[in-house]
Amino acid sequence: MADKKTFVLRIDEDVYKALEKWSVDEFRSVNGQIEFLIDTALKKAGRKKEKTTGKEKPKG
Repeated sequence: MADKKTFVLRIDEDVYKALEKWSVDEFRSVNGQIEFLIDTALKKAGRKKEKTTGKEKPKG
């Protein structure tokens, strides 16, 4: 497992409450939800490559 960096995040209370509800709806912790959202945004922006499992079929 990769090492994780710890840092403080200041966030508006209403935004946190909405994030907390969303994370419960998706069976994640708030921290897990934040990581999921950031990871998804990085991939969408082309700033992080998706990991391959080695089970994908070769293209062609």
